[in-house]
Amino acid sequence: MPHILIIDDDIELSDLLKEVLSFENCAVSVAYDGVEGLAAMSDSVDLVLLDVMMPKLNGFETLKQLREKWDVPVLMLTAKGEEIDRVVGLELGADDYLPKPFSERELLARIRAILRRTQASNGQAQNDFVAYRDVKLYPGRLEAFCNGDVLDLTSTEFALLHYFLLHPGKVLTKEELSLDVLGKRLAAFDRAIDMHVSNLRKKLPDWPSGKPRIKTLRGRGYLLVEGE
Repeated sequence: MPHILIIDDDIELSDLLKEVLSFENCAVSVAYDGVEGLAAMSDSVDLVLLDVMMPKLNGFETLKQLREKWDVPVLMLTAKGEEIDRVVGLELGADDYLPKPFSERELLARIRAILRRTQASNGQAQNDFVAYRDVKLYPGRLEAFCNGDVLDLTSTEFALLHYFLLHPGKVLTKEELSLDVLGKRLAAFDRAIDMHVSNLRKKLPDWPSGKPRIKTLRGRGYLLVEGE
């Protein structure tokens, strides 16, 4: 039974989401501001639904502090049309975003996609690994290394790097990455994949030549450059 933490100051919406998720056999905790939400965090939480506009501590600051200790998946709940909120949230390490108002069906689809990724990793043996040149991933324990150094990745960045390592030298379209990694079809103006790749690049050292390991092919997608 997945444990979901809702952090949202909208009491009516939070109570409704708790009812919906409980009906889907989820254990649900609710916090009505960022301070309360951080206090409610624990290793038992599998997913956080995090609102942006909240008193005491807004969603962005809450996410920054949460990421200092936990790599739990975070789904940001943003105001409709506020693209800057989505971009900032993804830059700070959110796994995905969902504009308000949203349908119950869309929310559940996003949650299932995120949980499917993390549960797939949990189902692998602890010592199983995927490696390409000097990068090594242990999906069963969500650990990543480059040249022996630990890579501090979110669960989505880990899943994205895992997918790249399985397809070195192949052009991967945004549509393919969104569907296979994020578990959703790419929508118009959806920047999620772009932001996750950008964040991953910042954490993944360049090749010794100074060239980035992940190359952007404008109009086509992304490519994990084969080793130099």
